[in-house]
Amino acid sequence: SEEPKGLAKIFAKAEDKITRMQARYNKVSVNVENIANSLEGYQAQLLKDVAMFDRLYDQNNDYFHQLTLYIIAGDKKLAQIRENDLKALQAKAEASGDAMDAQKANDLAAQCDRFEKKLHDLKLTRQVAIQMAPQIRLLQNNDSLLVERIQSTLSNALPLWKSQMVLALGMHHSQEALKAQTAVTDMTNDL
Repeated sequence: SEEPKGLAKIFAKAEDKITRMQARYNKVSVNVENIANSLEGYQAQLLKDVAMFDRLYDQNNDYFHQLTLYIIAGDKKLAQIRENDLKALQAKAEASGDAMDAQKANDLAAQCDRFEKKLHDLKLTRQVAIQMAPQIRLLQNNDSLLVERIQSTLSNALPLWKSQMVLALGMHHSQEALKAQTAVTDMTNDL
């Protein structure tokens, strides 16, 4: 097609620039929407994680208390058996001099030692539960902070971006209209 001349050329150039600007705005707008959707997805996942960490913390706390009860009961029972039953068997073995009585005392002493090792393992497990509590809360707090930052971005930054793009597009339209008006005025003055 024939290239426009004079005023038509000025208006065609302005229209072309506006079309390109609107196309860029549409691309950016789509990208902003994609970012918003992505952030909303992350926010939903983080909220689920925060709730999961809360349940995990409660379970860990219950587990810690159960372990403490088992350890206390085990320590009491172990002390009771060593003070009463084991001493009685050892005294009986010394008094009788019987090898079978001595073996019974040794078997009970070995069982007490094994039970003491199991209690030690429970104490280690309880220590791990104690250490897990602050780690769980730390992760939960980090996720909560991220959720708040994402919400801030969704409610503040993204709408600001959109409004700035609309303002930039409007300013571009005004500039193009001003250029066209100036060209018309210049052409009028020349004529």
